[in-house]
Amino acid sequence: MSVESAGLRLVRVSDPDGNARVGVVAGDELGLLGHDDMIGTLERGEVDSVLDSVPIRDAETLALPEPWRVLVPIVAPETWAAGVTYERSREARTAESQRRDVYDLVYDAERPELFLKDAAGRRTVGPGEPIAVRSDASWSVPEPELAVVLGAGARPLAVTIGNDVSSRDIEGANPLYLPQAKIYGRACALGPALLVPLDWSVSYEIELRIFDASGQLRFEDGTSTASMCRSISTLTEFLRRDNPVPAGSVLLTGTGIVPPDEVSLTPGQTVEIRIPGIGVLRSPVGGAAHLNEPKEDQANV
Repeated sequence: MSVESAGLRLVRVSDPDGNARVGVVAGDELGLLGHDDMIGTLERGEVDSVLDSVPIRDAETLALPEPWRVLVPIVAPETWAAGVTYERSREARTAESQRRDVYDLVYDAERPELFLKDAAGRRTVGPGEPIAVRSDASWSVPEPELAVVLGAGARPLAVTIGNDVSSRDIEGANPLYLPQAKIYGRACALGPALLVPLDWSVSYEIELRIFDASGQLRFEDGTSTASMCRSISTLTEFLRRDNPVPAGSVLLTGTGIVPPDEVSLTPGQTVEIRIPGIGVLRSPVGGAAHLNEPKEDQANV
């Protein structure tokens, strides 16, 4: 899928005065709107008049000239995640778990695994911001995923790239430890853009690369959302059952890329996730204890 044929791409940026604004990707330029109402723009299904523009320095990461910077594309009131939606994910989580039947049962069941990953964007970072590994984990991995931005009634409005950073050894010790394995500061990354698809039935190729501190490639793999065992509509239907999901929330749809046992995230590495049509989400890796100091509310940037 080419960027040109995929659909409209929207980003949030910080301007030289530190104000957040919505931008529209148009070739090698970013057309800037006069507001930061991303969910309103998506709900209306139209782009307001472009006031000015700034050149895009990198077509994949959407990096901009200093002091402009790309922000997390939406500060989600809630971020949810689905698990065991790919065969490879089931195999990996079954292998790591001491309860080998649990993940097989979820994969084959009608009801999907859904869990709350974040609220109010407190644990989520944007493009170029460090993700974190837990200080008490020995096996941490990125989980590259297609993320869906939801409107009123959990209606899908756009997609982006998500990284559901996870501590596999903690979850593997006991499935009841899943919240600790999944929910901590900087354990989620989104970006760089929101894509409003022209066709919601298309599948997406997902590519993962992990580089060490010297820039050498440590691991790479790929998958496709065509391998998902559940559709976006099925996941959102279960998510909204008796559950008041606020507009602007994000749903991570699961991962089909599982690094082998010998690959674990460590500070100094860099994770790149690419989905053609959306871009590249690049995230340096840091330690949770060092990174998770009180930080400025992302809603203000």
